Amino acid sequence: MGQPRVDYEAIGLTVGLEIHQQLATRHKLFCGCPAELSEEEHDTFQRRLRPTRSELGEVDIAALFEWRKGRVYEYEAPHHHSCLVEADEEPPHPINEEAVVIAMAVAKALGSWIVDEVHVMRKTVIDGSNTSGFQRTAIVALGGSIRVGGREYSIETIAVEEDAARKLGEKGRVTRYRLDRLGIPLIEISTGPDIHSPEEAYRVALAIGRLLRLTGRVRRGLGTIRQDLNISIRGGAKTEVKGVQRLDLIPKVVEYEALRQLRLLEIRDELARRGVSEEDVKRENPVDVTELFKGTSSKILKRVVGSGGVVLALKLPGFHGLLGRELMPGRRFGTELADYARFWGGVGGLFHSDELPKYGISRDEVESVYDALGARRGFDAFVIVAGDPESARKALEAVRERAAYATKGVPEETRAANEDGTTRYLRPRPGSARMYPETDIPPLVVTEEMHRMAEEIKPEPVEAKLERLIKVYGLSRDLAERVIEDIRLDLIERLIKKFHPKVPAKLIASIFTVTLRGIKSKGADPEAVRDERLEEIVEMLAEGRIAKEAIEDILIEVARNPEETAAEAAEKLGLTRVSREEAARIVDEIARRNIDLIRERRERAHGPLMGQVMSKLRGRIDGRVVAELVAQKIKEILEEIDRMAEGSS
Repeated sequence: MGQPRVDYEAIGLTVGLEIHQQLATRHKLFCGCPAELSEEEHDTFQRRLRPTRSELGEVDIAALFEWRKGRVYEYEAPHHHSCLVEADEEPPHPINEEAVVIAMAVAKALGSWIVDEVHVMRKTVIDGSNTSGFQRTAIVALGGSIRVGGREYSIETIAVEEDAARKLGEKGRVTRYRLDRLGIPLIEISTGPDIHSPEEAYRVALAIGRLLRLTGRVRRGLGTIRQDLNISIRGGAKTEVKGVQRLDLIPKVVEYEALRQLRLLEIRDELARRGVSEEDVKRENPVDVTELFKGTSSKILKRVVGSGGVVLALKLPGFHGLLGRELMPGRRFGTELADYARFWGGVGGLFHSDELPKYGISRDEVESVYDALGARRGFDAFVIVAGDPESARKALEAVRERAAYATKGVPEETRAANEDGTTRYLRPRPGSARMYPETDIPPLVVTEEMHRMAEEIKPEPVEAKLERLIKVYGLSRDLAERVIEDIRLDLIERLIKKFHPKVPAKLIASIFTVTLRGIKSKGADPEAVRDERLEEIVEMLAEGRIAKEAIEDILIEVARNPEETAAEAAEKLGLTRVSREEAARIVDEIARRNIDLIRERRERAHGPLMGQVMSKLRGRIDGRVVAELVAQKIKEILEEIDRMAEGSS
């Protein structure tokens, strides 16, 4: 990755995971709506949300932060996949027992202690993703552990909670959501802070995800699972990274966050060496430097000034060279300050002295700003923001607070994961005032019947399932392990039980773990292939309607055209199976056209003839049958040729 090797033990890296996975229940967590996404017709309504005080009179800082953005939230309410509960116009129904039982089954597999009564809590969330302004969550079990690579990793809590609304996009101050996802049950598994390397974080997350799949009662696909990580190093601070959707991204997120905190501690130490204190930064105030940029060549500043906006600058004493210091790939300390300016002030970003002159800002303009701020060249730094006066002022006040904290080290905050494994500032970390009891839902008493149901779906140990796949169905250990790791494990098992031995288990397993994955190299998306299409393909194999050689082409076709059935794809591609008699007729026709080739090369004509025949029959009949027919036809023709030769002599 081009980054220096980090000794994670030496820096005291500590990681805790929060794994969230949608449960495959019939209904949502607090109403009877289907627990699935929908693109059906919808109604639309708008809301504004505001923070409220907790029972102790406190306001959560993260909620206050979201409210200050002044956003409007617009909701699409699908007619059959949302109701008055999602619109927050009706009290929630009693908690979905099916979801609780699935969570209990997972808890039993982890050796956790299951509570006697499930009590629902409210967790303040006012980013618009919940119409009520909070998310409902309930602890089902405490404690337990999972064994990975010979080590035990502790489990702190297992909870069920409602998923958030599906975000569709933003335009200005309006954020648009769809309510089909709101209320779909999630299981949340939180580990203890027992993880101490990026690779460990990946392995533990993989093991928990596999355990959830082994229940056969979780949803699959993008958006159905996400990982949140709590990361810190010695001397740093607990940072929550939210929304890691890809498992393979976890090691990078951990590595880059550890690196970011290390670099922030280096900046703290450098500021101390330079004699810069928190008070030195906090006593600086924004200065209006709009006049200095009246004739600027910077398109951004020119546009703002031309529309009546202002350009404000802030001196950062002793920060020269530190704003341009890279914290993680492609993100510098100046980028962190820009994040704060955007989120607290609503401006587009900022310019800082370590990157200037650039972006149309001249050297003379840079020098003028230094003079206007009374800043020392080679020691002090400055930042510039542009916008309406109120937004620009708020942005620089946030930048000043963040820069002042740099003298102390790493701030506690919540960050969002980017696609490349880096992270960006999202909001302050929530406090204890965020959680309070839900008074509209009675506690659920956990009964013996619920325990019995949980035992029935409790996932079997991985080794037991591996041995069954190997001994009962004849899979190799390597193929069985691939099946266990496959995200469609439940579907593979169901199809093997349904179609084996008519379709060999090895072939069914290979369709998922080899062929399906391989279509990505052909420009097709494996995730676009629906479960029902895979079942259709195996059923067509069982009925003899297609040959196994047709599988890849059909998979590519249904990946590119998800609405097309496997049968329609096979027909369109000309891959419906031909009879042995029809294949023999085609072999005879091609062989007769190649008499001279057979006469000249005799049995060695088999390869060239196979190529011609398979160009017509590939995917429509097993290749071994074609090879047998070609060999038989060559033998017949050679016998004819030899008889004719004998007769002429």
